Amino acid sequence: MTLLIALLFSFGGTLLYDLRLRQAVKNAPQLLPISPAVLPATAVIVPAYNEAENIERCLMAAIESSPANFNLWLIDDQSTDETLAIAQLLQESLQDPRLHILESQPRPAGERWVGKNWACTQAAEQTSSEYLLFIDADVRLKVEAIETVVQTAEAEQADLLTLALGIECGCLAEWLVQPLMISTLLLGFDFAAVNDPQSETAFAAGPFMLFRRSAYEQIGGHRAVADQVVEDVELSRRIKRSGHKLRYFLGGQLASVRMYRSFAALWEGWTKNLYLGSGRNLRGMIQFIVLMLLVCTLPWLALVGLLTKALFVPLNLWDWSAIALSTITVLIHYDLRCVGSKLSQIPTRYWWLTSVGGILVAAIALASIIKTETGIGWTWRGRSLAD
Repeated sequence: MTLLIALLFSFGGTLLYDLRLRQAVKNAPQLLPISPAVLPATAVIVPAYNEAENIERCLMAAIESSPANFNLWLIDDQSTDETLAIAQLLQESLQDPRLHILESQPRPAGERWVGKNWACTQAAEQTSSEYLLFIDADVRLKVEAIETVVQTAEAEQADLLTLALGIECGCLAEWLVQPLMISTLLLGFDFAAVNDPQSETAFAAGPFMLFRRSAYEQIGGHRAVADQVVEDVELSRRIKRSGHKLRYFLGGQLASVRMYRSFAALWEGWTKNLYLGSGRNLRGMIQFIVLMLLVCTLPWLALVGLLTKALFVPLNLWDWSAIALSTITVLIHYDLRCVGSKLSQIPTRYWWLTSVGGILVAAIALASIIKTETGIGWTWRGRSLAD
């Protein structure tokens, strides 16, 4: 009887999750189709630290995406791998005047700079372009991406335009974790609320942020958030609080990103910023952990356990009711992945391992709380965030 009650809560939570995700798809605004026009000068800035595996494809994708009026700035943030050398070889071979390469200076002594904030600040100061598009090295721009977002920003009079990018998955850990994380993120930062100037909800996706320079400078740019680990969300909050216009679009058709390439990188990345992204909301994060286990894991455990039990002993009415409810909830899991793929462009592959994904996400959330509050093991690419 207790199991059946828990499954009822699981079913209700899963159904609500599914309905809200459908609403998120409905609320997602559409980018404007491009038209022939002279674009304002735009600088595409790529901060990179130990991105040897990504940097050439990132730069090539950006160059090939557009013949438009833009300059591409790669700033190497004192990488210890071949990132800079690969970029310099590419620059030499292409001889494209739009491609510029910078080497980051050491971080200012006595000041706290975390993540890519120092690199972004230096690059932004090298250009006078009207628009600044910050992308990560693991982002792949598609054809006409730059024209589309700049023209949309112009039409919408946006001061910060950010995209929910298409998500690429490779290793098994990505397939298990990313669909749940991205869907939950899109629910937590609903398109309608983020785009509503009357709402306090603010969000920006760090891998893709297009700023109007005047607004970027007025809020202090990355220099103003030098000590912020989740700098993208803080920048979006500053844009909204200052009365500037924030716009958030679904943009998988314009760019994709593979956020992490291994379980170790995924673990380090999500534990770095998940708890901070919630505003250090301990109660909310604990509720999230319970929700993940209740919605994602319990139905599968109950279904497998009860079917195994049926092999040895006759089942009673409560058992069969629990099997029916678990089966329905599991089917909704598949629908969740189908709906979520419209937002994230992650296919439904491995959807039947949702239970394992729920456990992993819950573990990441718990670790994120511990790391952030204690500073133990709180790093990004080996650099401590607790100093």
